[in-house]
Parts: sequence; C-alpha cells; structure tokens
Amino acid sequence: MRKKTYAVAALFAAAALTLSACGSDDGNKPVAEVSAESGSQQAATVLDQPFEKPDLVLTDTHGKKYDLRAETKGRPTLIYFGYTHCPDVCPLTMNNLAVAKKQLPKAEQDKLRIVFVTTDPDRDTPAALGEWLKGIDPDVVGLTGDFSTIQAGARTLGISIEPSKKDKNGKVVSVHGTQVIAFSPKTDGGYVLYGEDATVDDYIKDLPKLIKGENP
Repeated sequence: MRKKTYAVAALFAAAALTLSACGSDDGNKPVAEVSAESGSQQAATVLDQPFEKPDLVLTDTHGKKYDLRAETKGRPTLIYFGYTHCPDVCPLTMNNLAVAKKQLPKAEQDKLRIVFVTTDPDRDTPAALGEWLKGIDPDVVGLTGDFSTIQAGARTLGISIEPSKKDKNGKVVSVHGTQVIAFSPKTDGGYVLYGEDATVDDYIKDLPKLIKGENP
C-alpha cells in the first residue's frame, strides 16, 4: 500500500490539546520523518527515525534517584509527560495504559515499563506522585525533579512543556504535550508515537507487539 510521509512536528501540532492548557507548540521541536499507510486510521505512528531515549536522571516515588536510560535499557518502555492535577487527558491516558497492560500475560506485564514524568514538579513531589499513581497502577514509574531538566528531556522527544502558571481564574495549570512514546527493547529507540486520541483498545491491540519491539 502506498505510504505518505509526514513531519513529526506537524503531527505533534495536530495532537496538541488546548483544554486546561495541555499542549503547546514552541516552534522549536525537532523534525523526524514518519510513515503512515495511506488512508490508515491507526492510532500508532511509526517513526522512520526513532528518538533517542532522554538522558534523564530524576527522582522516583520512593525518593530515590532514577536513571531512565539505565533502568529501562533493553525493556519495552512507554513514556508520558503530564501532571497529577490535570483534569482530563493525563488521567485518561494513564488509565488507558494501565487497563491495556492488565490484559497482557503476567510475564509480559513484568517486562513493560510505563514511565510518567511530571511537568509540575513543584506540586508533584515523590509522595504526591506515588499516591496518584497508586490509584492507577502502582507499578508505573513516577518521576519528578528539576523542571529545567524535565523540560530539556521532553524537548529531545519533540514535546513542549512550560512551567506551571495560574490561568485567568487563578487555577494552576501545566502546559504539556499529549504524546505517549514507545521505546523498543531491541534498540532502546523511541519508534512509535501515540496522540491523545489513542484508546484503550488501541493499546490493548498494540502492546503485545511493542513488548517485542515490533511495529504495531
């Protein structure tokens, strides 16, 4: 089937969520080529040029140092940047992943790493992250730390985040992208991207392949 080629930056812009300031395009995102079958309605976008896994050393929900590259090396890994006070897309995305993960055989669940990196580290302390994730999936790796470090790590994946700020109603919001990026256990490269419209059924269908480092 004929394939189309897109720029990742355009896909990111299309996936940006405006509600509660979840999503922003700063115009400085890296561009990578991706392919999608013409007419395909797949939630997954397979990147022709995978992203390198961010070199992030942050703090997990137990207050311990977590070296993302070292801890997830050779493991299928899904990374998402969001915040616990997010009213919609963050809890929905994380719950979709958690529900899909539970459909996997136990051995495959144990292989998979789902990593949630906060974009609101001032409020998302290790304890706060741990409490929030406990209600979703306590095995999810929650990471917090210095905002500038998190922002730089997100930027390497073409994800724009901004410091938390108050909106016109005085509510604190965190601006962040809505992408889930899957990293291959074979290469450790981020080779598949999901936007905010990905459903639990999409993840249920794709996770068995992502576990093996195959294209969904």
